[in-house]
Amino acid sequence: MNRITNDREYYSITKRIDELLSIVTDENYDIIPEAIELDFLSGLVEEYEKTHYPVAIPALAEVLKLRIYEMGINQGQLAAILHVSPSRISEYLSGKEPTLRVAKAMYEKLSISANTIFGVNPGYGKAESLEYISAAAF
Repeated sequence: MNRITNDREYYSITKRIDELLSIVTDENYDIIPEAIELDFLSGLVEEYEKTHYPVAIPALAEVLKLRIYEMGINQGQLAAILHVSPSRISEYLSGKEPTLRVAKAMYEKLSISANTIFGVNPGYGKAESLEYISAAAF
């Protein structure tokens, strides 16, 4: 089998992957043949999911809200971290795109992906992804 062609095959293979996950462990990964099958089937599922069940990147505003919550800070504290005004944070939470300087700070200080910051949906190809560009290019 080179690829999954329909949902029936997909569900059958994901069921087999679940079975294999109960057999293959970190300790026996290199010594049992089921690990090879698991890797192969996982690759098939990944390719099928890229086409049939794509995952969209989250909006920057949603990621910022999540970071505020995770860090236990408020908008004013986030503004201080990013060296912008609190009103600028409100703009970002309303959907405005940050400047390159602020985008770099979000990337470095909040670990927010460049793809999310700039709203780029890379699919799964490196060539389409901003993450493929080194952080030094910021």
